Amino acid sequence: MSSQGRREEIHRHSGWLIPLAFAAAILLLCALFLGWYLRPGPHGAAPTGRSGIVRLSVAGRPLAIPANYIVNPAARTGGDQAQLTIAALFPYWTGYSDADARLFAGNAPDSPLVRITLRGDTGRLPNRDRLERIYKPNVTGAAGTATPFGLIQYAFRKDSGYERNDLFVGNKNGLVLLLCERAGPYLTSPNCLVADQPLGRGLSMSYRFKRAYLAHWQEIADGVNGLVGRFVAG
Repeated sequence: MSSQGRREEIHRHSGWLIPLAFAAAILLLCALFLGWYLRPGPHGAAPTGRSGIVRLSVAGRPLAIPANYIVNPAARTGGDQAQLTIAALFPYWTGYSDADARLFAGNAPDSPLVRITLRGDTGRLPNRDRLERIYKPNVTGAAGTATPFGLIQYAFRKDSGYERNDLFVGNKNGLVLLLCERAGPYLTSPNCLVADQPLGRGLSMSYRFKRAYLAHWQEIADGVNGLVGRFVAG
């Protein structure tokens, strides 16, 4: 084979090696990114075991919270916050510690982690209005079904947009609405959300816990209210 033929052969083979290597690098980076993004536990959080009091405010409401309850590291510097998320372990309502790091980072179906978000309640829809105007028109039975743990359960219509959830309605110092995800092949660790509970003076809170603890919803409600009450009063 002539030298010209060898050069042509080398050129033909090397033409697709560079794009192939480039594509492989992109796939590897995408896999690493997805693995990082889909990891269990709260994203972007850097927990601390320090328990010193952080003085801050949400919607102008003063708060005093131990640092190991505050999820967002930036909020631990204090000052006014648009919203604030804190995390604690049910049933003892303890904040982060190195001994409990696995529980704070995990996402097991029976994880005892409860996440509480405080924000201003401008434009908040009262729970009664939310139930009657938003949820009730989308459920399959107006009466609902009584549960053994003091809640009325409603199933959503399949075309409602809420069909992957169940609604539970209870009364604990006022109407409580729990929107709970249904477990499925792609959702093995479902949550329950209690949204926009009023705290007075322009402040509201939402909190989230695992559906496995739904029977303990009253204990969780008492614990969340007591914990937040301590921080607001501080």
